[in-house]
Amino acid sequence: MGNAQEKPPGGGGSRSEHTTPGSSRRSRGGGRPPDKGPVVANGTQGEKSRPRGRDSGPSPAVDTSYLDAPAGALPPHLARLKNEGNHLFKCGQFGDALQKYSQAIDGCADTGVDSPEDLCILFSNRAACHLKDGNSTDCIQDCDRALELQPYSLKPLLRRALAYESLERYRKAYVDYKTVLQIDTGIQAAHDSVHRITKLLIEHDGPEWREKLPEIPLVPLSVQQQHRDKPISAEVSQARAARAAQEEARRKESRFAALKQQGNELVKSARFQEATEKYSECLSIKPEECSLYTNRAICFLKLNNYEEAKQDCDSALRLEPTNKKAFYRRALAHKGLQDYLLASSDLQEVLLLDPNVHEAEQELELVTGLLRQSLMDSTVHTQRI
Repeated sequence: MGNAQEKPPGGGGSRSEHTTPGSSRRSRGGGRPPDKGPVVANGTQGEKSRPRGRDSGPSPAVDTSYLDAPAGALPPHLARLKNEGNHLFKCGQFGDALQKYSQAIDGCADTGVDSPEDLCILFSNRAACHLKDGNSTDCIQDCDRALELQPYSLKPLLRRALAYESLERYRKAYVDYKTVLQIDTGIQAAHDSVHRITKLLIEHDGPEWREKLPEIPLVPLSVQQQHRDKPISAEVSQARAARAAQEEARRKESRFAALKQQGNELVKSARFQEATEKYSECLSIKPEECSLYTNRAICFLKLNNYEEAKQDCDSALRLEPTNKKAFYRRALAHKGLQDYLLASSDLQEVLLLDPNVHEAEQELELVTGLLRQSLMDSTVHTQRI
């Protein structure tokens, strides 16, 4: 991992004991002494008895190969500290991760490592730990150090902005978010934060709120271009693809809702042909939406397009085999096609599902009469032949 990833201030994670960055954790005194094992008959300390059975074998080995992954220009022993910090951070052990980053930072000073980029990442990662730990002041200090080493580095800017915001230092947070957006306009979290903080500043400072802001630095074009040319990691690429998919889903959902509403309004206005077009557009977005087929079937019935109405009811019943509306409207389509036997069958199905559908009772009586009349006409016609 190049950088530990941040979440907004106030996130989870237990607060670890530490004094200053770079110091080792203090063990707590007192308490119960460590268990040295049972006392055997001769009065000496023995080993704790181990459970017997099939489960008493050796535990499976833990994969620690990630510790040996290269980490920029850091020597192996410092790279291991950084990699271990990254792993601990991913596991939510922010206090322990902070200690590893601190040891790596101190190790760079002790061994004379001169790599601004690697040191910037270490300070930025430790800043993320402070942020998770609710220590916004130390987070800001580490971000300042990171930005001295690598000006206009995105993650320290974002983490410092979050820390400023948590301390209600909204003007400075606004400046950092605006600086971030000069470098990468695609960071939605920065856009959202700018909108949120703008409202707060207007409420607090009034119409002249901009005049009270610190100066927003102008990011050099070379820095912007360098960021655009930077290879995208697989992790970032996946995150962007996920955001794009979510945005596309929201866009489709919004368009679907608008088209369906338009279709419903057109039905109320008896503009059935236009309504079928709206429902058809909806089905191109959500082909498994049962109500669209039954809605469009109404339009086809009103337009005397009985075969199309029947087909839509068939589609609805494939999705929902007990849909009363689909059975009822298919019965009307069969009636329009003069197939009174199938119409009667569908109406009986409606009444089996719900005996209180009075329209189905009335239609069944009518269709039964038409069926009887068609049978009589067929008999007379056969006798004449």
